[in-house]
Amino acid sequence: MPSQSGFKQLFILTTIIGIAVVIVTFSLSIATYVKINDDKNDGSSTTPATNNPSLVTYVQLEDAMTHLRQFQIFGSDGNKTRAVDFPGFNKTLDYIVEHLTANTDYHVNRTYFYIKNFELASEPFLSSKINDVTRNYTYALQPSSAEFYYMEYSAAYSNPDYIGLTVIPNLGCFDADWQNALPSVAGRAAIVKRGDCPFVEKGRLAEKYNATALLLYNDGTSPGRIPPMYVSLDQDNTIPGLFLSYTVGQELVNAAQNESNNVQVQLNIELEDLPDLPVGNICADTSTGDVTQTIVIGSHSDSVPAGPGINDNGKIITKVILLN
Repeated sequence: MPSQSGFKQLFILTTIIGIAVVIVTFSLSIATYVKINDDKNDGSSTTPATNNPSLVTYVQLEDAMTHLRQFQIFGSDGNKTRAVDFPGFNKTLDYIVEHLTANTDYHVNRTYFYIKNFELASEPFLSSKINDVTRNYTYALQPSSAEFYYMEYSAAYSNPDYIGLTVIPNLGCFDADWQNALPSVAGRAAIVKRGDCPFVEKGRLAEKYNATALLLYNDGTSPGRIPPMYVSLDQDNTIPGLFLSYTVGQELVNAAQNESNNVQVQLNIELEDLPDLPVGNICADTSTGDVTQTIVIGSHSDSVPAGPGINDNGKIITKVILLN
């Protein structure tokens, strides 16, 4: 263990649903911890540790790869994923706890929070009608053949009627975008391009302005950003939502922006409620230090359902917060 200074280091390895980035971040956390202690021993340094290139000398690639290989095993043995509702996720948590307990003097604590849990009762349906010409779109699990996905925490929706489609300008991140949309989005489906703000924020604004449904679509800025994406709305979301490919989304936007076209959509999302899902959260903090000078470093320890997340674990993505 590195020497302890007047700082109290708090490592939060959060398991919020998203892309997994734990062990490399943990290695970076150790590096940050060591350097901060070195810099602060005389109480005089004010240089942020993250600006010091010597931090990389404390991160050993092979150490990180050892952990990543173990994560790959957990994924391979558990339905090819380490998502929160699969065995590989809990094995990942056990591994982190055991490693920290055996190799550090951190106070390690695992707690649980609960998230809404449900599954599709049937494949979602999406159709458009432009000047009375209808087209049905393809739902599929493989991005290469899918034209749309449903969004996590979408509300259920079943209505045989077509509803009008309103294009939300400027990526739909601000109230003004929704207020200036024509025709008014109230009682209609809103279509919004990906970009500039979280998907959950677009969902909250859709609810605020009384949209009946929300259609998000990819931005098409690269080949990988043309297919639909598996994304999440807020757990408290109350409107139905689907995520479209760039191709489908842009076609609908182009048609709807011509007022002479009567663009409407029909959708159906049937969900089956399941018991709330417990999700583990690991906190590890040093045994000594100044609680008024706390550094928080956090990351995800889960993967998305589509894979074990090892590629993303290889990225150093971390948030360092100094609490004075």
